[in-house]
Amino acid sequence: MTATVPVETYKDALLVLAAAGAAVPMVKLLRISPVLGFLGVGAVLGPHGLGNLVGEVPVLRYLTISDQELMARIAEFGVVFLLFVIGIELSWARLWTLRRLVFGLGFAQVVTCGAALGLGVALAGGAAAEALVIGSALALSSTAIVLESLAERRRLGTSAGRTSFAVLLFQDLAVVPLLFLVGVLGAREEGSVATGFVIAIGQAVFAIAVIVLIGRRALRPFFRLVAAADSPELFMAAALLVVVGTALATGAAGLSMPLGAFIAGLLLAETEYRREIEVMIAPFKGLLLGVFFISVGMMVDIGGIARQPGVIVGAAAAAVVVKTLIVYGLVRLFSGGHAVATESALLLGPGGEFAFVLLTHAAALAVVPRPVSDIAIAATAVTMVFIPLLARLGAIAAGRFDRPGALPPEAQMQPEPGEHGHAIVIGCGRVGRLVSDMLSAQAIDHLVVDRDVATVTAERRHGRNVFYGDATRREYLRLCGIADAAGLIITVDASTAVDEIVRQAKALTPGIKILARARDARHARHLYGLGVTHAVPETIEASLQLSEASLVHLGVPMGLAIAAVHDRRDLFRNELRAMREAREP
Repeated sequence: MTATVPVETYKDALLVLAAAGAAVPMVKLLRISPVLGFLGVGAVLGPHGLGNLVGEVPVLRYLTISDQELMARIAEFGVVFLLFVIGIELSWARLWTLRRLVFGLGFAQVVTCGAALGLGVALAGGAAAEALVIGSALALSSTAIVLESLAERRRLGTSAGRTSFAVLLFQDLAVVPLLFLVGVLGAREEGSVATGFVIAIGQAVFAIAVIVLIGRRALRPFFRLVAAADSPELFMAAALLVVVGTALATGAAGLSMPLGAFIAGLLLAETEYRREIEVMIAPFKGLLLGVFFISVGMMVDIGGIARQPGVIVGAAAAAVVVKTLIVYGLVRLFSGGHAVATESALLLGPGGEFAFVLLTHAAALAVVPRPVSDIAIAATAVTMVFIPLLARLGAIAAGRFDRPGALPPEAQMQPEPGEHGHAIVIGCGRVGRLVSDMLSAQAIDHLVVDRDVATVTAERRHGRNVFYGDATRREYLRLCGIADAAGLIITVDASTAVDEIVRQAKALTPGIKILARARDARHARHLYGLGVTHAVPETIEASLQLSEASLVHLGVPMGLAIAAVHDRRDLFRNELRAMREAREP
């Protein structure tokens, strides 16, 4: 006979699923950020919301998330999966280009904001240790909410997105020495704090080095073996094992779990399995991030704010203002423009999830008095609720400040399309420059568009017909004369930008010929579905060029080699189109 399972056992899980299934579609209909929806659900269903009324109305216990500690443990994996997906979108080479922002701007932000906020706590009457811990905790920002807000608005690839991500990455690294600092202050040890810091950082570096070494040696053979089994379930299990296993490994070494997942993503970004893994992980990331946002909302003590509204709201506002001003000044100091500095400052001004960890740990060790810790946690939670709104204001402010009048003279030039039959090349990277050179060699009238100011300025000074602008905007495509263009050539490597350009171009000129660069065969099939004339997958084209060179060097006549490669290229193209048409009803 099967034992009856109490409803309370699965009540919290059912409430979370109900929030994801009902609350999110509702807030989307109202054009509200899903992040705000989850935060609101957590505040209402948490112990400080309806949970306060369970004593008077017992039936409300079925509508209240009661196991806050379990929710927090599950929620941490939302940040883990988010950082993994970001890592798999990056690479070691791209991360190396951010080193100045990560270790320069990130370090300056944590130290400067921590010192300023700590000074404010000291002036308010706090002890030195108390001021140091609270200032350091409030200096941190929310990795999960900031990155999710940027991804939702497709701004991760912007200058402000890269700047914010670099600072957030350093903050994750800084959590390790900060936790050690709290432990030292709590133990009241007489030993050298500096020596302890060096030991803690050395342990962290050693742990990261071991993970990277093992990952480089083992991940590719491991996934090759799993892929050979041709089992989607086994592949998904292997992907989850790598994400969770690496996160737990770094957690056991004293580092943050999201940092380990980020390293795993970077390692897998160098393999041929990155896209398949990314697709499989995405649903887990979305659901677990929802749990994370609900857990943050549960920390908002509505009753506590009502009892001390002036203190909590004032502390929250003061922390955001101080951090915003400092981050703005630091970004400008690191050669960031006014628009980038404004958006980054608004994103990084509110507090973050690691502040809860530091403040809770400090209160447990009596470094910070429990009432003061509760106020700081409540203020941090209040600031996090407003991150989506501040992200939207930051994007609007960036658009207002980033006017042509603030650009170099070369970037202020407006497109000058030919009378009829010109080509439009989107992107002026290595691919776009080569396409432009080939068109110029055949005397084909064309113009090139790029959204990077430095690139446009440099290319125009070298005599190229390059213009600054955002080709994802329909108005700008009209300005480029797309109605009279013979063709549109898209050379940018950001798949989301390529898709948006194609949609806007087809909406303006349905019959225009569009030739687009694709990341791989899957992206090429997707582009054919959007209506492009020809999609060129990078992986396939590189293979064909290598095959052509191999045939020629192995004795096959040049004409036959070129013909063979052309036949195979046509075969690939027809297969991609056929697969796309087979999927369509």
